[in-house]
Amino acid sequence: MSESNWQSRRHERRNHRQYPWFRQHGSNRCNTRPQQRLQDSGHGDDEAPSTSSSTAGSSSVPDLPGYYFDPEKNRYFRLLPGHNNCNPLTKEGLRHKEMESKRLQLLEEEDKQRKKIARMGCNASSLLQKNKLGFLNVTSYCRLAHELRLSCMQRQKVQIQSSDPSALASDRFNLILADTNSDRLFTVNDVKVGGSKYGIISLRGLRPPTFRVHMHENLYFTNRKVNSVCWASLNHLDSHVLLCLMGIAETPGCATLLPASLFVSSHPGDRPGMLCSFRIPGAWSCAWSLNIQANNCFSTGLSRRVLVTNVVTGHRQSFGTSSDVLAQQFAVLAPLLFNGCRSGEVFAIDLRCRNQGKDWKATRLFHDSAVTSVQILQEEQSLMASDMAGTIKLWDLRTTKCLRQYEGHVNEYAHLPLHVHEEEGIVVAVGQDCYTRIWSLHDGHLLRTIPSPHPTSKADIPSVAFSARLGGFRGAPGLLMAVQQDLYCFSY
Repeated sequence: MSESNWQSRRHERRNHRQYPWFRQHGSNRCNTRPQQRLQDSGHGDDEAPSTSSSTAGSSSVPDLPGYYFDPEKNRYFRLLPGHNNCNPLTKEGLRHKEMESKRLQLLEEEDKQRKKIARMGCNASSLLQKNKLGFLNVTSYCRLAHELRLSCMQRQKVQIQSSDPSALASDRFNLILADTNSDRLFTVNDVKVGGSKYGIISLRGLRPPTFRVHMHENLYFTNRKVNSVCWASLNHLDSHVLLCLMGIAETPGCATLLPASLFVSSHPGDRPGMLCSFRIPGAWSCAWSLNIQANNCFSTGLSRRVLVTNVVTGHRQSFGTSSDVLAQQFAVLAPLLFNGCRSGEVFAIDLRCRNQGKDWKATRLFHDSAVTSVQILQEEQSLMASDMAGTIKLWDLRTTKCLRQYEGHVNEYAHLPLHVHEEEGIVVAVGQDCYTRIWSLHDGHLLRTIPSPHPTSKADIPSVAFSARLGGFRGAPGLLMAVQQDLYCFSY
């Protein structure tokens, strides 16, 4: 026996001992040769793995620690974390490439498929036929018809006009927040040199086919992070914007009332107001009260404390909690303040209680993860909450039972908002994967998943606003999406 044959047989026996799964394919060496080759991506081969491949995890291909199987190349590549190789492979990079390939595919499908179906077996012709035969009542017919229109929304880029066009090309949207009438949009933009600046976009010109809006800016600038923001009705409806600013260096955090008239006058008799700041360090969340029993009051959620402040008198009411308060909303009919905590607890504070006795917690609900958003439904008998585990639940406040759960939301640790629109019967949320998902409020069915127009990134999660009347009372329903420097409108 020659020396080369003896060495090859010895090498084969060693492989059989180290990788027992080779024995299952030993009889078909020609077909399994690509699977047996373990290739370092930086040495000995110029061929790189495919960008559209998925990770090795299927039952037909063994999962080798430190190696990645490319099904298109039908071979293994070595993962090289923390390596100065010219083509390093990491699990994060492979996952990002896979997500980007999926996003581009969904965008292409959305552009090609003009007529989408929100529910199987429910299209315009079948809906009209069922309505004529009397199988649907008026409420069900209107709801299903709206879902059909919702599934056919088309993406249009909005042209933003401003006195400083150069800033529009460099400043990135951090968040957008529509007012009650949906004719104004408050924006927080991250400035390229660092810090944030604010603006108000007038939506009255948001009409097809041009989709033009005007950005009203102000010289007010801050280098502090905005933790939370909401509209405040001090002089009239949505006359101010309430912001919770994080402290920096020796400057403590604060809650600031910013008059909307500093940007644009939208109400007769408005005069440019003054900034009003309250020294409230470490505020995670804020909410403005429209309840008559807590008039001119706002709340801030702090670390293990809730603070209710009267803007006019300066009087403060404090409630101790066992966890950080990350989300808040006032009820309108009842004098209650609902809070969502890092511990997963959702509780209501009875504002009529002037002390911290045993009865100031009116309702208690529990999630398995930190609660990031709470929304009270109009009749104030139900509440919707989302958490950092991606769970969205609809709760019955009378029985404290979960009525419905909305599947598909993606969140691991981010403080993401939740949008509920009872008039349209939908729930809207943007996940950490940068996908905007729309559910039916009535049965939890996922109606549509909208990919981001830009590459997915944890730093570029879209901020959205939905309204039944974008641009005012005569406006049409639609979804606004702000990502990076662009604003998009998904209209019917």
